[in-house]
Amino acid sequence: MPINIGNTAFMLLCSSLVMLMTPGLAFFYGGLVGRKNVLAIMMQSFISLGWTTVLWFAFGYSMCFGPSWHGIVGDPTYYAFLHGITLSSMYTGNDAGIPLIVHVAYQMMFAIITPALITGAFANRVTFKAYFLFLTGWLVFVYFPFVHMVWSPDGLFAKWGVLDYAGGIVVHNTAGFAALASVLYVGRRQKVELKPHNVPLIALGSGLLWFGWYGFNAGSEFRVDAVTASAFLNTDVAASFGAITWLFIEWFYHKKPKFIGLLTGGVAGLATITPAAGYVSLGTAAIIGICAGLICFYAVALKNRLGWDDALDVWGVHGVGGMAGTILLGAFASKAWNANGADGLLLGNTSFFFAQCGAVIISGIWAFAFTYGMLWLINLFTPVKVGAATQDRMDEDLHGEDAYLHA
Repeated sequence: MPINIGNTAFMLLCSSLVMLMTPGLAFFYGGLVGRKNVLAIMMQSFISLGWTTVLWFAFGYSMCFGPSWHGIVGDPTYYAFLHGITLSSMYTGNDAGIPLIVHVAYQMMFAIITPALITGAFANRVTFKAYFLFLTGWLVFVYFPFVHMVWSPDGLFAKWGVLDYAGGIVVHNTAGFAALASVLYVGRRQKVELKPHNVPLIALGSGLLWFGWYGFNAGSEFRVDAVTASAFLNTDVAASFGAITWLFIEWFYHKKPKFIGLLTGGVAGLATITPAAGYVSLGTAAIIGICAGLICFYAVALKNRLGWDDALDVWGVHGVGGMAGTILLGAFASKAWNANGADGLLLGNTSFFFAQCGAVIISGIWAFAFTYGMLWLINLFTPVKVGAATQDRMDEDLHGEDAYLHA
């Protein structure tokens, strides 16, 4: 198969955009925490940029896309250390004409950002050593298997007919419910109120996430065609409707329009449209965006009422958003917008709808249970929780650095 220069160039650009999302996430989370905890949470994102790449190179890609073991995980030795991948190796997933190394790079960027999403939930409470072990174990036993099950042609969920365009199940649902498990394990902070110290930093991070999300969603077509364009526009439409919906709801309750609420609603819209971006109409994307603003806002309100100390609302935005988007895809999917997709519940396909619901439930339960168990196991060897005194000054106590000269 000859190389398609246009598709290859596009996918390299999309890979770069998705890579940019991880520093964007670091800025987003960094602005939301206190000024003496900025570096600690930003480093948790940046360490994933380095360490996940090492694991991906060694065996991660092979676990995701190697020959299947009972549809659950790929053979970790098949592409180990990217053995056998050459300049002439081609990605054959959809006849896009892109080199296999481009697929390796693009999917690696997804692997990098997914565990970093979880860190916002346990902000100010987890030691760096424990997080490093958590990052490793979570990728191996949660992320890599679910990539294989959903996105490998031989994967268990793929054989069920489950669709996940860009990561509603694989990225957001798993990360969100892992975040909830970590919150319940590490418990509440000593000083529960967490005031953002730098709103412009949050806005910068949100903007980088929004920008990078075009590569996240549109790039998941792996080629340039009409579906690519619809996924691109659906991404922006859902994010915009999500942002405005959240803004208006919060404005109604608090009598003032909140900037952070607007930004959070945009991220909720982005997370919720992710599984559906290339399978639904433009009008459906608007509906999904509105649903994202409503559902995620009230999920966060429920979290607050129950006293769960999910510091940066990872479960309410990413977990609930990914779950809702996957289920809404089951209802609204249409082959008129992607011949390689499916018709949803509203077009009479009940089996597809229930397959989507089943995949969400299984992935959420496994991510929750494994995360809670792994943190308990890690704590047997090294403390997971930081001391109460360190919660307000993690940068200095854990890393010996300060984000600001006059903190």
